[in-house]
Formats: sequence, structure tokens, C-alpha cells
Amino acid sequence: MTEVAEIPVDEQERPLPPPPRPVRSALMDGPILRTLLGLAWPNVVALSAGTCVVIAETSYIGRLGVEALAAMALVFPTVILTMTMSGGAMGGAVASAIARALGAGDRERAGTLAAHALLIGITFGLVFMLGMLIFGPQVLTMLGGRGNVLAHAIAYTQVFFGGAVLPWLLNTMAGVLRGTGNMRLPSFLILNSAVWQIVLGGTLGLGLGPFPQLGMRGVAAGALIAYSMNISVMGWYLFSGRARVVPKLRGLRIQWAMFFDILKVGAIACFSPLQSVLTISIFTHMLAKFGTAILAGYGIGARLEFLLTSIAFSFGIASVPMIGMAVGAGRIGRARSIAWIAGATAFVAVGAPACLVALFPDLWVNIFTDSTTVRATSHQYLSTVAPFYAFIGLASTMYFSSQGAAKVLGPVLAQTARLVYIATCGWWLSTHDATAQDFFWLAASSMVVLGLLSCSSVVLTRWGPRQSKVAIRPALTS
Repeated sequence: MTEVAEIPVDEQERPLPPPPRPVRSALMDGPILRTLLGLAWPNVVALSAGTCVVIAETSYIGRLGVEALAAMALVFPTVILTMTMSGGAMGGAVASAIARALGAGDRERAGTLAAHALLIGITFGLVFMLGMLIFGPQVLTMLGGRGNVLAHAIAYTQVFFGGAVLPWLLNTMAGVLRGTGNMRLPSFLILNSAVWQIVLGGTLGLGLGPFPQLGMRGVAAGALIAYSMNISVMGWYLFSGRARVVPKLRGLRIQWAMFFDILKVGAIACFSPLQSVLTISIFTHMLAKFGTAILAGYGIGARLEFLLTSIAFSFGIASVPMIGMAVGAGRIGRARSIAWIAGATAFVAVGAPACLVALFPDLWVNIFTDSTTVRATSHQYLSTVAPFYAFIGLASTMYFSSQGAAKVLGPVLAQTARLVYIATCGWWLSTHDATAQDFFWLAASSMVVLGLLSCSSVVLTRWGPRQSKVAIRPALTS
């Protein structure tokens, strides 16, 4: 039996072992709908709790009288502007910038972005504080505030906006965490804030127990105290190294490129809530001429819109880190799929309960008032407008999805179109002796306009880098 000679092998020529498989991330590789729902449900729970604050505030403000209830409807647009601009617009831009940095594998850049984001939040908070303390009374007067209604609204504004840095700082920190895919801690703190706002706002506003009745000032103070508590917890978590990204404040060198990376999305995105609040303000001013009962009834309906928009916010903000990381990694197809799935989910999640309340408005209205005239107005508004809230949910998710892709101009222009539509048609109705019902139909149709234009903007906007066409010249022969 012959033996086969063993062929010598040079060790340097042995094939290299296969490279290790890249670590799979749920945000980058997981099933889209399941991952989206996993990120969104903590936000839904927390923001639903936040809505309990809205319900509780309106309920015990209603005990202060119809004038206080009308004052809350008057000041509501400015408060919503602060929260949506700090949490949705700039907070979403912060989450987008950090997610794109992490998607590209640059954690060092993400930490530097987080530090610059905090500076942006503090600066914007100071601007809001000074602006509303100086010009707040004039703004509320322009919105139609008069007499005791105006006095209640000014009292709330002076306290709440005196601490405007607090909600800006809180929502900026939440944006940093959400950019890493951590939705649970910000959501838990929103839940915690909701509980304390209800307890403190009700206690100080109504004067429960040994505390004096501070009215609208007490309600605002309760919110600021709750924000301060949560800033302490979130700040400790971020700077203790437990987060995926640690803001680098020690030895920080200001880098304008970092500001630009956030503000190129955030500055444009801020125009969306600004235009939204301007739209609500114009609409509120138009309704003010119909009297306090109409204004208060509309305010109750607007609270439902805020509740359902919060549900859309939950899905929209959950899509930001998913889309941001996908875009950072160059996976544009996945990013677009996330956007459409988030939009469809929000459309259903907002539309179903809205249609239920449209059919049975007492489920919502009975929480707030016993006034016959206010109840009648609320019924009329909800039965007309509520079925179209689904388009607001759709527009909201398109806005956040575009933030994740750093291409937010289209949804902002859609909001501009809605503003022009409301202002133009509202002016025409005002000059033709229109009824309150006509204005309610105007509000409903504007929501459809916003939803459809927001979707169109996502379809028409390029999310990936432009492909450069390189001309290939034929080789020259000698």
C-alpha cells in the first residue's frame, strides 16, 4: 500500500478565517413594524399619562369658572408651541443628529453633538422666557383675550414662561436619549411628571389642604416643579455614563459644524409647530367673536386633538432613530419603508378613537363641563372635525420621518400651505357672515390638506445622496 506524500503548506499562504459577522441591531436590522411598536409603546403610555394631565388640568380649571376655562384655551397655543418646538422640532432634530452619527459608527461625534444640543436648549429656553414675559400680554390680547379671561391667561403665562428653560432642557435631554434608541427612560419620566403635575397643579391651583388657592399661577407652578424633578433624574443618567452617549461638557470646544448638524433640521422643523400654533391662534381669534361659550367648547375639542396628536407623536418620534440610523448607514430603502409603516400605523391609531368620540361626544365632553351651551358647542365641533384627526396623525409621522432623514423642508411647507388655507378661507368666511359650524368645517378640511401634502413631500424628496455622474473618457492612443 503506497503512502501519499503530504504536500507542504506555507503557513503564510493559509486562507484567512472569515471575518466576524457584524453585530445586528434591532433598529438597523429588526422587523420594522415590531421594532417600531416596541419603541412606540413606552411613548404611548407616557404621553397618555401626559394627556391625563391635560384632562385633569381642564377639569380643575373648570372648577375655577368658565372664564378660567376660556383663559386656558387662550393660552393653550403658546404652551403647545413651547412643548412641541422643544420636544418635537428641536428634540427630534437632536435625536436625528445623534442617530445618524451612531448609524455611521461615530460615537465620539454623538457625544459632542449631545453637548451642543444642551447649549441650544438653554438658549432657546431663555429666548422663550424673555419673549413671553415682555410680549405675552400683547400676544394674548391679539388672540382675543379680554377682561377676567385675559387676567387669568396672563397669570398662567407669567409663571409658566418664567421657567421656560426647564421644558426646553428636559426635552433636549429626552432627544439625546431617544437618538440612541432609549425610549423607556424618557417615557418613564414623562409618566412620573404627569403624576406630579396632577398632584401639584391641583393642590396649588385649587388650594387643597394647607395650601392657599393660587388659581392659574398654581397650575403653572405645579408643571415647573415636576419638570425640575425629572431634569435631575435624566441629567444624572446622562452624565453618569449609563447612557449610550455621554455629553462631553468638560473641555468642550464650540464647533459650529455640530450646531449646524442639529439646526439644519431643527431650525427648519421649528417652523412647523410655529405655523401650527399660528394657525390655531388665527382660528381661535376667529371663533372669539362668537362668545366665551363657543371658545370654551372649542377648547375642549382642541384638547382631544392634543391627546390624539400625542399618540401620533409616539410613533413619529420612535421612527426618528430608526430612520436616522438607516440613513447614516446608507440604507435609504429601509428608511422609506419605516416612514410609510409609521404613517399608516399612526393614521389608524389616531383615526379609530377619534371616530368613536365623533359618534359619542359625551364620552369626552362630560369630563370637563356641565354647562349646556359649552356642551352643545363641543358636540358640534367634535362631530364635525374629529373624524379628520387621522390626517393630523399621518402628517405628524411624515414630519418626524423627514426629521430622521434630515430632509424636513417638505412637511414644513405643507404646514405653511395649511396656514395660508386657514387664513384665506377664514377671512372669506368672516366677510360673509359665516356660522361657527362653517369654521368647524374649515378646520376639518385643513387637516386633510395637511395630511395629503405631507405625504406628497416625502414621495418627492430625495433622501439619499445624489449620484454623481462621472463621464468616462476613452483612452488616448499614441
